[in-house]
Amino acid sequence: MAKLQQEVMQNVQQAKSINKTRWAMVMIILVGAVVNYLDRSNLSVANPLISKEFGLSPLQMGVLLSAFLWPYALANLPAGWLVDKIGPKKMFTGAIVSWSIVSLLTAFTNSYSLFYTLRVLLGISESPFFPAATKAINTWFSKKDRGTPLAIVNTGSQIANGIAPPLLTALMLAYSWKIMFVIIGAAGLVVMAIWWAVYRNPTKFELIEINKDEEEVKVDAAEKQIGWGGLFKYKSTWFMIIGNFGLVYTMWTFLTWLPGYLVADRGLTVLKTGWVASIPFLMGIIGVPLGGIISDYFIRKGYQPIKARKIPLVCGAIVAACAVIPIPYVSGVTGAITLITIAYFASSVPTGVIWTLATDVAPKNMVASLGSIQNFGGFVGASLAPIVTGAIVQATGSFEHVFLVGAVLLVVSAVSYGIFLKKPITVN
Repeated sequence: MAKLQQEVMQNVQQAKSINKTRWAMVMIILVGAVVNYLDRSNLSVANPLISKEFGLSPLQMGVLLSAFLWPYALANLPAGWLVDKIGPKKMFTGAIVSWSIVSLLTAFTNSYSLFYTLRVLLGISESPFFPAATKAINTWFSKKDRGTPLAIVNTGSQIANGIAPPLLTALMLAYSWKIMFVIIGAAGLVVMAIWWAVYRNPTKFELIEINKDEEEVKVDAAEKQIGWGGLFKYKSTWFMIIGNFGLVYTMWTFLTWLPGYLVADRGLTVLKTGWVASIPFLMGIIGVPLGGIISDYFIRKGYQPIKARKIPLVCGAIVAACAVIPIPYVSGVTGAITLITIAYFASSVPTGVIWTLATDVAPKNMVASLGSIQNFGGFVGASLAPIVTGAIVQATGSFEHVFLVGAVLLVVSAVSYGIFLKKPITVN
């Protein structure tokens, strides 16, 4: 009896140790995600000042804002494959070092062409971050538990988006937009050093403990596995690409043009915009983890993982579409910000399950790859959002059609995920 009690106590202590270790890693990834998105947001916040300094038209600024996005979208394709091959520790480290150096160099930019080139490099260097984070969490958490940590990691983007307008505006006005870039770049190098020191892969015992409640823990070595290119042969892959396209397009319309919209269309000052623009993004901090919590709840209630992930995803997209349509027809700033906040909150709920959905649909050896392919679809939309928005505003002189396009794409996303994505990818 004493021996049995000792074994029980050892198991409890080992479980606590595993939990402590993996949640420490989640917190590091979360901080990394915040810095990652501050690096993306800095140009949007500095949009009015940089446009004036470089004499840029709305379309030119739209092209510059998209310079990060289309390389990021394309680089996601090899990035996910590399994470599956090399592992999350090295890819995560390399990504942070690269984007931090690019951010530091941007502070010394003195021409539009150089600015554009560095934003392209930033997009490439940031592409391995979320695939590496997904791979790490997929390794350290079982299927029924990973929705919440992945949602928490994705909350990092919303935390950054929420604090970016007031924080970066304050730095920019107190010093300059160049110093703002230097500080964010330095912060990335600090996160990199902590990650390299802390992260490790779980031991065999830890893997058994993590997956002890799973029906299928091990993958037979003789089992046929799918290759990276083979993922494109499955309809599920394409429905995930199309679905994420609509979601991310709309979110990045807000992320890249909200400060400019508030200044140009609603007549706010740059300083006031810094605070007002943070309101929708702060609500995203609630929306992203809520998506993961809701999906994990339905899994515990017996729903199949894919169906459970789709519930917050589809509902969020539909609510966001309904909120986006009337924005240009509201006369007051308060009403417009209220609708934008509802729309952004609702569209952030799916973000909490997008990467988790990839772990449910993908074969075990292609988790980061499928997540990156889905993210590629999203950031093709993101790369088009600032350019299309700038072109619409320049051609029509208003943002009316900008919001209509976003609403239509949100409905497309809801249909693609809700109706057409039905089952995981399996190798016959």
